[in-house]
Parts: sequence; structure tokens; C-alpha cells
Amino acid sequence: MAITRILIANRGEIALRIHRAAHEMGIETVAVHSTADADAMHVRLADHAVCIGPPAAGESYLNVANIISAAEIAQADAIHPGYGFLSENAKFAEIVEAHDIKWIGPKPEHIRTMGDKVTAKTTAGELGLPLVPGSPGAVSTVDEAKRIAAEIGYPVLVKAASGGGGRGMKVVPEESQLETLMSQAKSEAKSAFGDDTVYLEKYLGNPRHIEFQVFGDGNGNAIHLGERDCSLQRRHQKVLEEAPSPVLSSAERDRMGQVCADAMAAMGYRGAGTIEFLWENGEFFFIEMNTRLQVEHPVTEAITGVDLVREQIRVADGKPLSVTQDEIRFEGHAIECRINAEDPFTFAPSPGKVSAYHAAGGMHVRVDSGLYAGYSIPPYYDSMIAKLIVYGRTRERCIMRLKRALGEMVVEGVKTNIPLHQALLEEPDILNGDYSIKWLEEWLAEREG
Repeated sequence: MAITRILIANRGEIALRIHRAAHEMGIETVAVHSTADADAMHVRLADHAVCIGPPAAGESYLNVANIISAAEIAQADAIHPGYGFLSENAKFAEIVEAHDIKWIGPKPEHIRTMGDKVTAKTTAGELGLPLVPGSPGAVSTVDEAKRIAAEIGYPVLVKAASGGGGRGMKVVPEESQLETLMSQAKSEAKSAFGDDTVYLEKYLGNPRHIEFQVFGDGNGNAIHLGERDCSLQRRHQKVLEEAPSPVLSSAERDRMGQVCADAMAAMGYRGAGTIEFLWENGEFFFIEMNTRLQVEHPVTEAITGVDLVREQIRVADGKPLSVTQDEIRFEGHAIECRINAEDPFTFAPSPGKVSAYHAAGGMHVRVDSGLYAGYSIPPYYDSMIAKLIVYGRTRERCIMRLKRALGEMVVEGVKTNIPLHQALLEEPDILNGDYSIKWLEEWLAEREG
């Protein structure tokens, strides 16, 4: 049976993005929402809507029983999780499939394998992906950690096996600090993720964060759609992303992309995924894999012309990939700015009522957002309220178009980080593409100083 009605188990701009792709394929949509999101744009536009609980995410968007009940009530034959929330929850994916509902995402076993960083690293190494030197698995004792750290050399990074966002992660500059920092990392990991398992990696001094978009049909066929440079980060959270990376040659892109595609083919991977690397001095080091759609997927769509959400739905419906590797062309340059409802420099959240809203427009300008004048941004969820994606035939033209688009974007009634993006696009390092994952935090520290 072909997919005819998709329940979108998410909110905000990604729920709207999935709705649009589904409607363009002639597929009906079901929006689920908390009471705080009753007036959200994706709820207004969906064919059907079901309230799944109060504002707290744990009682609504993370409430598996309520989401499955909503799917059965609305007679949805597929569920798309978007990103965040339950998108990388293998148990949820299994429950969905156990109810004879199609899961628009990777196979549950692949979500589980890549969701545990220790297992993911082991699997990546077996699949031929280059690894950061480190422990072969979890490290349980300080003596073991000291032995491994001495082998790979200080500084080292203690990392939580579960979760992300920088929690449970500590840089250890020398052996005398290892026991204390390892204990702190384990405590943070236990508190944040319910799992105090940690492992060690060599700490890279000044790397870039480069990720490859991959796609598999679940039957041993896989492709890559090039890389994205996500090095502009604050507290391990991405702020601006671009494709292609300013530092890679086409030969490096083709070589590394093929390594990633071959790994996914060997796994029998299904759907969209992102393989993330640290890149330094021409070398790639695997850090993790996201078994879902990424926030920054539109920049890949801009330079390849491939609709990734449409492709997700097709593959979940048992169809083959609509493009082959030979058919993919990387043309031009694209940059995405995450627009957040927050103070542009203190980053304090700024929820509230949007009194006026005007999206930037013009040639090769895309805004993914559920905002409208009169909408009240709830305080319960992530502060991202829009994504501004701009394309140009060259990086320089893309940046000029992005500057113009940021100047056109109007969001009144709340603070946004638009001034931060405008300030960044005046910096020579950004204009030259000469930045690393440390650049933004060092720049912010200088401004404060």
C-alpha cells in the first residue's frame, strides 16, 4: 500500500517543511500539537490535526503512546519524525512499525547502532571511515584512561557515549587533571542522559566541522550529496552552515563522499543520514552519525536540486532512489542562517508575541519558518524560529545576497539573532572562509572583553 497520509511527529518549521513535501506528492498530512501550539502554522495548514498533550515536550511531542494513538485516530499510514524529539529513538521507530505504520526514517537497528557513540565509532571503523585516535570502546577506570591517554598523547577529550550538545564532554590538558575531569564528565552524562559511559579521543587543536549527506534505499544502494561546513558553532550548537565547504577541493569531496556512500551501502542503510567529521590539515576524523534529517539540509538541496524530504518519503514507501551518484551535480554555493528568538549577543531566549513579520525574498532566497504576525512564540521549546537559506553561483555572490536578505528580514515583538549574523558577515575571516569550530566562541569572548 502506498503512503497516502503522513503524521508529522514534530512542530515548527520542520513540520511545515514535511507538510509541503507531502502535499506536493499528493499525500495528506496529520499535524500533532501540544496545547501551546494550537495556533501554529503547520497545524493550520495540515489536513488533520490532533492535540497530543500539554506544553511540556515530555507530555506531548515525546509522548509515544499519545502519538501512536493520534496516528490510529487519524488513520495515518506513515509517521515522519523530523529532527529532534523522537527522530533518533530506535524504540519509537520499532513501535511505529509494530503498529503497521511506515517509519519515514532509517531502520531501527541502525538508529540504535549509531545512537551510541562508542558502538558508532567501532562500526564506523569497520566500515572504513577514518577515526580520531582514541579508546577502542568505553573507558571504565581512571588507570585505563591514563594508559590510553598516554598512548594517544595529551590533550585528550573525555566524551559521553550517549547524547550530545557538548554535555558530558571535557578537555583534559594533562594527566594530573584526568581523574577530576573524567569524574565530572561521567556525572554530567549520568544527569543528562541516564548513562555515565564515557570514552577517550585525541583532542584536535583547531579543526573544522564538516559533514556529508548520505542517502540509502535500504537494499544496499547508497549515494552521497556532498558536504556541509558547520564550523560556526557556539557551545557545540550550529549557528551558520554552508555548502560546499570553502576548504575542500572537488577531488577531496568525491573521494570522501564515496567512502561515506560505500559505508552506507555496506550497512544496507535506509533513508537520510549525516556522517560528521572533524577536519584538520587535510585529514578527516569520524565523530558521529545522525540517523535523521538535519536542520541544515536546505543548503544541500540548494546546490544539488534534490528534495531530501521527498526522497525520504519515497524510500520509506519502498521506492528506489530517484537519482544515481553520476546524476548528482554540485553547483553554486548556499548558506543557511538559523534565526533564533534570542538576544543576539547574550543568547537569552526571547519568546513572546510577534507583532510584525516580513520574510526576505527575491531570487534564490528561501525562508523556512512557521512565523506570522500575531503568532506567540512559546517558551517551552527550542528558540529557532526560522531558517534563512540563500544560494548564489559563487560564494561571494551568495554572501552578498545573504547580507541583502538579512536586511530585509523583519521580526518585531521579540529579539532575534539577525544582528549577530549581520555582524559575522562583516568579518574578514568569515568572508574568506577561514574559520574553525573555535572561531565563533573566541570572537564572542573578544567582543565581551
